[in-house]
Amino acid sequence: MSYNSSAYKPEQWDDLPNGPALQQAVADKLADWWPRVFGYHLLKLGPLSAELSSMSSPVAHHFSLCSEPNASLIGDFCHLPLQNGVIDAVLMSLLLEFEADPYRILRETDRVLIAGGYLFIVGFNPLSPVFLGKLWPKYQDKLPWCGRFFMPSRVRDWLGLLGYQVVSDERLVYHPLIGEFNEGRFMQQTLASWLPSAGSLYLIVARKLESPLTPIRDKRKVRQPNWTTAPSAGRTGHLSEHTK
Repeated sequence: MSYNSSAYKPEQWDDLPNGPALQQAVADKLADWWPRVFGYHLLKLGPLSAELSSMSSPVAHHFSLCSEPNASLIGDFCHLPLQNGVIDAVLMSLLLEFEADPYRILRETDRVLIAGGYLFIVGFNPLSPVFLGKLWPKYQDKLPWCGRFFMPSRVRDWLGLLGYQVVSDERLVYHPLIGEFNEGRFMQQTLASWLPSAGSLYLIVARKLESPLTPIRDKRKVRQPNWTTAPSAGRTGHLSEHTK
């Protein structure tokens, strides 16, 4: 079944159930990473990424790209209006779930990232309480359940194909997003303690390698034996080049 790319997409965190709480949780998790990111340009893809502060990173220029008029750049995620290898870090927050060709977006992002650049991906984890909305017809056509939830392992596989090293894969927010965020605190804490991989959101941090991880066979030069002709016993003829 084809995916309708014109389907309902979140344009701000308030479009999502418990959106402000989600935004704060993601911002807190990213705050631990920003001081480690250096360079000249940090790109935020999508409207939700644009609303996340990254000013604790020493990167000189922070800008956003989406279809919203308040974005720094307005453009297509599959055709970024940027030169090759000019961006030091890219953040995409809850973006791939609502786009028709997520792998193409990753390829285009790879094109503009420098070698050693950081890629931050925030997404919904299908192996978590948030998937309950997918099973309940009442919520299936609402945000965020109208989007596609990709397994974190699948996203890591895509990154591996593009030549990235995943340096971190974290989970956050142990809540189904149905009901008030403060409800069921004990259950959330229990899930976080006993099933840490069941967070409703994942944060994958990857770095672009200068060369792919595919092992290259060591082409060692094999020493050839120095063959010589056997001594002749009174025979005449040409000697090999090795005996001249």
